[in-house]
Amino acid sequence: MSERIGFVGLGVMGTGMVRNLLSAGHAVAVWNRDPTRAELLAAAGAQAVGSLGALGAVCSLVMLCVSDTAAVESITVGEGGLAASMGAGGLLVDLSTISPQTTRQLAATLSERDLDWLDAPVSGGSEGAAAGTLSAMVGGSGESLERARPYLEAFCQGITHIGPNGDGQMAKLVNQILVVGYALAIGEAFIFAQAGGLDLQRTFEAVSGGAAGSWMLSNRASQMLVRDFSPGFTVDLQLKDVRLALAEAERLGIPTITTGIAESLYRVLQKDGLGGEGNHALVKALERLSGVVVDGR
Repeated sequence: MSERIGFVGLGVMGTGMVRNLLSAGHAVAVWNRDPTRAELLAAAGAQAVGSLGALGAVCSLVMLCVSDTAAVESITVGEGGLAASMGAGGLLVDLSTISPQTTRQLAATLSERDLDWLDAPVSGGSEGAAAGTLSAMVGGSGESLERARPYLEAFCQGITHIGPNGDGQMAKLVNQILVVGYALAIGEAFIFAQAGGLDLQRTFEAVSGGAAGSWMLSNRASQMLVRDFSPGFTVDLQLKDVRLALAEAERLGIPTITTGIAESLYRVLQKDGLGGEGNHALVKALERLSGVVVDGR
């Protein structure tokens, strides 16, 4: 039986997800710190509510897509948060990327209040949120996942159950380690191509179909070559995720060499006021080091 879905966090990702939930015929109530975003979705058929308490009171399953660990904690177990207003048997599905350790603690705390938790961070950028082609990496019980699956399928093309709570967040950090590694390699490769006098568009076409092909190459290098740094995922958010990965690596006592380099370069971009640009703007930090500007226009 379909449930009324609550959704918190209506940024570029959350808005696309809610639109897909509505298109799939689900009843959705929304709350956002900036109420104007909720009002826009109300015009598309969502129910805009005025507080987290009101959302928790009318929804048995609530999805979150917010910026960081502190925001998730505040929304769930903070004063006036969802833990205080949702009824027993409620399910929270966290689509954000946050600390795996905090995720496990939240799941345990909420379990004491008879609330279930799924960590289900997603990958695929704003394009995937809009098109309904995201991939979700899920931590939590199989029963909770099956309960949430019909709603996740509204905006996810791939849903993989990784293991218990926290494992979804760990898998997302694996994803982010790969993403920044690809971004670093793409920037370095096309600076090399630019310096070598190659036609960048033809080079891009040649390597995209070979062993070097990837989602990042196809979707972000094409932007990079025309110097379009509009975000599918921002430098600020990428840096936050990289730091989560580095913190976990420190806890595990393992080296993360490429990820550490990417963190330093993203920090330079953020310091230069470029935190709102797309994560492929990593090439700009490499351009500064090399004196070569990638431009395939």
